Amino acid sequence: MTLGADWLDLKDRVAVVTGAGGGIGAAVASELARNGVRIAALDINEDGALATAEHLKKAGTDAIGFRVDIADESSVREAAETVAARYGPADILINNAGVMRSGDLSELSLSDWQFVLDVNLTGYLLCARTFGEAMRESGRGSIVHVSSISAAHPQASSGAYSPSKAAVSMLSRTLAFEWGPFGVRSNVVAPGMTRTPLTESFYEQPGVLEARAAVVPLRRVGAPQDLADVCTWLASDRSAYVTGQEIAVDGGFTQTLMSHVPRPGY
Repeated sequence: MTLGADWLDLKDRVAVVTGAGGGIGAAVASELARNGVRIAALDINEDGALATAEHLKKAGTDAIGFRVDIADESSVREAAETVAARYGPADILINNAGVMRSGDLSELSLSDWQFVLDVNLTGYLLCARTFGEAMRESGRGSIVHVSSISAAHPQASSGAYSPSKAAVSMLSRTLAFEWGPFGVRSNVVAPGMTRTPLTESFYEQPGVLEARAAVVPLRRVGAPQDLADVCTWLASDRSAYVTGQEIAVDGGFTQTLMSHVPRPGY
């Protein structure tokens, strides 16, 4: 069977992508746009959101970009009104915006702890509830939450990051259970080591890229496009019977635990 460029059948649907000003969010917005989706690029960095939207418009996509603080309910509500006025209700929500405040839990300030939870968890809930309202009414919708493999594998000295991502996994599963009868799906993609503008400083250090790639079964560090491809599939009806799931997009890295166990003779 030969599949056409439009095999995902996403043309003219409406997607809201948070954290769309760069990295994974921008890649997801671009891939959805390539498949005919109209894009609302949201980011707390207004310049980044506008730049993504402008790039998409130059490529022939109907796109808008504007600043949104996903941890602020009124800001999210205003965004939903703006999107609805321009395109109508959203069919797709990519919950991608996220933050991290480094520090050991024994020393982390409560303000840093709360800030991360406000964005990474409460912000995802606010966006899901706000944009999901119309999805439930229409009987169709796909919500994809970008989490992290650190949701299941704790990342030390990263403050509330791992706990917040673990909570996102349960948030998604609960939404899938509660909203499934309304035709709304909720899934998680969990990136492994992914090279983005936010992590680029790591890879600028000599040997880091090679060392990280060496522990991944596919022998490479991930790229934002790797996440964009999976998110786009989950946004489409090609995954219509997939909900409440978490897909690790990590090149197989999380399956390498036994490689650390000494096995004499092997």
